[in-house]
Amino acid sequence: MVLALQIVLAACFVGIAVDMFIDINKNHKGECKNAGAKKWAQGMFVGIIANLLDTLGCGSFAPSTFLYKTFKNVDDINIPGTLNVGDTFPVIFEALIFTNTVDCEPLFLIAMVVAAAIGSYSMAEIVCKWDVNKIRLAMGIAMLGCSVVMACKNAGVGPFGTIGDLNGFTVGQWQFWVAVILNFFWGAGMDVGFGLYAPCMATCLLLGCSGITCFPIFMGSCALLMPACSIVFIQKGRYDVVATVSNMIGGCIGVFIAWKIVTSLPMKVLIYVICVVLLWTSYKMLSDRAKDLKAKAAAAK
Repeated sequence: MVLALQIVLAACFVGIAVDMFIDINKNHKGECKNAGAKKWAQGMFVGIIANLLDTLGCGSFAPSTFLYKTFKNVDDINIPGTLNVGDTFPVIFEALIFTNTVDCEPLFLIAMVVAAAIGSYSMAEIVCKWDVNKIRLAMGIAMLGCSVVMACKNAGVGPFGTIGDLNGFTVGQWQFWVAVILNFFWGAGMDVGFGLYAPCMATCLLLGCSGITCFPIFMGSCALLMPACSIVFIQKGRYDVVATVSNMIGGCIGVFIAWKIVTSLPMKVLIYVICVVLLWTSYKMLSDRAKDLKAKAAAAK
């Protein structure tokens, strides 16, 4: 069952690579030939740093955007496409590595991945009508609360019990269905820019999964969502070819480094790392809400 998922992911990897190769060969040969070594090196640096952080659960879009803006080597209009296309390969690589090396209940893993994909593809028109700032407020508070609860559980403080050590759930367990239903909505949230990593991690941990079990689940969930976006950006030519290709190469290196770190960390340390990720996600949600409300208030004057 997991092998079937890995075959689908590998097919997505090859399919995007072929589509991109055809586009570069047809439309972007000059860009690749004329780009200096500096731009290639900067792209690889962005890929390594951003995807190392991504594998740890922090996400790659924010650090990538910051670095592209710092280096001033990608036009603003091409940044969204460069992020989506360039990170598709490292994200699929992440999913392939972790689904192959981390023990996770096969049916639970497949159900979570499929639920996220269905949520993203079926709910796009609906979630785009939701009040984004209300979602940010709710998610920000929820992630803050989850991080506190998980830190207390990890330290054995308070009435929250201890950290779970399960590698997933079976169909007959209520936790299975709660997790799958929530991951459907986390997948839908991707359509309006909300990352799936943190809420998916929080869901699995609070229901009793071990820290390491979360990784193949949230990585597999995202790995099936990104190729569809990437194809659109490639077809429209809205991506920086050099930054994308160098990010792909550097990103896979960053993923490999992070995989070695994650799988070698003691479980208690890994849980605290996840708590930091949840806190960061909470801060980003609440700060983005505050900035948006401030901008709207200024525009209304």
